[in-house]
Amino acid sequence: MDLVKGALKRPVTVIILVLGVLIFSLITVPKIPIDIFPKLNLPTIYVIESYGGMSAQQMEGFFSTRLQDQFLYVNGIKNIESRNIQGLTMIKLSFYESTDMAEASAQVALQVNRAMKFFPPGALPPQVLRFDASSLPVGQLVFSSQNRSLKEIYDLATTRVRPMFATVRGLSAPPPFGANSRSLIVNVDPDKLRSFGVAPDDVVDAIAKSNVMSPSGNLRVSNTMYLTTINTLQKTAEEFNHIPLKTKQGATVYVSDVAKVSDGMDVTVDYALVNGKRSVYIPVVKTADASTWQVVKDLKATLPEMQSLLPDDIRISYEFDQSVFVANAVKSLIFEGTLGALLTGLVVLLFLRDLRSSLVVIITIPVSIFTAVLLLSLAGQTINIMTLSGLALAVGILVDQATVTIENIHQHLEMGKPRKEAIFEACREISFPLLLILLCILAVFAPSFVMNGIPRAMFLPLSLSIGFAMIASYILAQSLVPVISNWLLREEKFRYRHGHFHAHAGEAMDEQEIEQIAEHLEHEKAKPEKNDRFQRLKLAFMRRLEKLMPRKRLIVAIYLLAVIFLSALCFMDIGKDLMPKTNAGQFQLRLKAPDGTRLERTEVLLKQALAIVDTTVEHHVDMSSAYVGLVPTSYGTSNVYIFNAGTHEAVLQVQLDEKYHMNMDVLKDAIRRI
Repeated sequence: MDLVKGALKRPVTVIILVLGVLIFSLITVPKIPIDIFPKLNLPTIYVIESYGGMSAQQMEGFFSTRLQDQFLYVNGIKNIESRNIQGLTMIKLSFYESTDMAEASAQVALQVNRAMKFFPPGALPPQVLRFDASSLPVGQLVFSSQNRSLKEIYDLATTRVRPMFATVRGLSAPPPFGANSRSLIVNVDPDKLRSFGVAPDDVVDAIAKSNVMSPSGNLRVSNTMYLTTINTLQKTAEEFNHIPLKTKQGATVYVSDVAKVSDGMDVTVDYALVNGKRSVYIPVVKTADASTWQVVKDLKATLPEMQSLLPDDIRISYEFDQSVFVANAVKSLIFEGTLGALLTGLVVLLFLRDLRSSLVVIITIPVSIFTAVLLLSLAGQTINIMTLSGLALAVGILVDQATVTIENIHQHLEMGKPRKEAIFEACREISFPLLLILLCILAVFAPSFVMNGIPRAMFLPLSLSIGFAMIASYILAQSLVPVISNWLLREEKFRYRHGHFHAHAGEAMDEQEIEQIAEHLEHEKAKPEKNDRFQRLKLAFMRRLEKLMPRKRLIVAIYLLAVIFLSALCFMDIGKDLMPKTNAGQFQLRLKAPDGTRLERTEVLLKQALAIVDTTVEHHVDMSSAYVGLVPTSYGTSNVYIFNAGTHEAVLQVQLDEKYHMNMDVLKDAIRRI
């Protein structure tokens, strides 16, 4: 009541405060991070060690077991998981939520250094990676060319495009997929080795000694100091042919005499296929605290500059955009909010027959939504599927509060009260019921504050968005609505005269209003020719109710039984899942051939699977991206994003074009049955 009284006494102050909140909200909206999911804050650390040539059993025995023994000394560890494949071991350390991750990372690094003392000779230090569930690929940067080899594309993607990722805020730079690192391959001829009396180890030692990093010096001559360089590094593959191996009978044996040196790549263990053709792509991975929407937007703005760094025959494109999920959710909220405001205004206009009252109701909905977004930003939340779902759910409740307030004002105006008094009495009358409704709704979502883990991370933003919108709507219903109503509503429009237009409102059904209703009803029955459409509908409905009232117990019993039966039937049939299902036209398929299948054979099987998918969707595949085989051991961290156990496994991502419309669950079931 004090809120309503203060608002009516100081209407300009209320308007200024609301405008101030709106201005800050509009400033906040472009800056608040927009993401697919809320910040999960999963305390996880990955430790990855690679050693080419070792089997999975050897990786487990020499590396994984040693590391896990040392990690038992780290505080706060909840669980340790390890995965071992040929040439790679990956250990996942999960921590309790209250763990100080900065201290945990330092302890993990310390224990890794201790474990390294037990590693086999030649082992590199393990890679320690702090990982969050939000740090996932949000798309792919695809490279395609009709003329270039995979080695050339890979080299250009690594040296020219990948460094550009540093210019995009919130974007990490994993290595490209689809080819191996550049390598110089020395193929020795055993017969020539025997003829010259050279052992294979002699070739290895000679190349290692002739291709070393040596510091340069300075040469001072007169008044000038020159920088002297030492040609101890080979610059081209051809120069390796001229490395001397030994001198025999006054003649020098060179590498070219016993071997062939070629510029190539490491042993191929993987292929990346784009639209069924071998290619190269870089996964676009955002950092945990970055906005998916903003990262994708900035990356797309940088694409022309990246393209300018590449030759004309190499095309770069951004595919499998995951920000479409957020974009669709934002568009859905805007559509639902706008539609809810318009429909509410139309309903108010239809039943209350007052355009100005409809305007009052419509104004409160966007103001409440913008205020909720401002409060979400201040609470450290982001715009994601959960917060958008909460705001969309709150729209219906916001409509109720504004509509109830304006309808009660109409009721008091019909009673013949002065406008300001009617507004004050109406808002005072419903202030406690609205507060009680608000508290009951907030109580439903209160348990989210005592949840832990992923449930808390998922449902707390939903609860906050609904709570902020509801609180804002209640305050506006008790402050802004009275002020605007006092300025816009006209008293004479609510005075009753039979046969003349007036705005209708609900009734409190006290003694005075019962007499008023009886008087109005007598006029309507006595002079039916002056009744409008609504009054005729009301009289017809009353006659139907009079016929049904003698059988009210039977009707209520049948209604309850029907509702319970239908509710139980729907509950058994409806699906149950943590997240709502989306239909964005993208899906992933994992293919697993028999263990030991060669890489080339798995590639053939994948192309056959892609052909089946293309036929199933009636040739509406817009883009496909596949990864076949193992991640090269030189890029062990890439296993966090794609993990295949061997050359017998492959992952296929498919993006359908916009013209194809089909339920994704039905499509997946159809593909599984083939």
